[in-house]
Amino acid sequence: MQERRKQERKNLVAYTQVFDLYGGNLIGYLGDLTVSGAMIISEKPIKPETEITLAIELPDLPEINSTRMSLATRVAWCQQDLSPQYFNIGFEFREITPQQKSLIESIIENYEFRRDVPKYPTRGPGPKS
Repeated sequence: MQERRKQERKNLVAYTQVFDLYGGNLIGYLGDLTVSGAMIISEKPIKPETEITLAIELPDLPEINSTRMSLATRVAWCQQDLSPQYFNIGFEFREITPQQKSLIESIIENYEFRRDVPKYPTRGPGPKS
């Protein structure tokens, strides 16, 4: 599949449930997130082009009292995960408000899985033999 993403995906370390707002059922768990879409890990596939309003349960965020964010979405793609009992589903956000954008940026900032290399102090040359 050709990569058409406009923003780099941000993998998250928060255990975040995602529901179908109107159906009420659990779709799955947030795998990664950008301000234009999300990837959900689910036990059931969802047909591409399906429109769903997602309800994302928000993790604890500094200075934010919201516990849920609802977003109108379109399923952009669905494919089986490496673990065959799961599916990865790409959702495109239809439109987001400035407040939702701010919430998404806060989630990314606080819960992004970072692969930064720690900055260890530099060492001088070891003892000479």
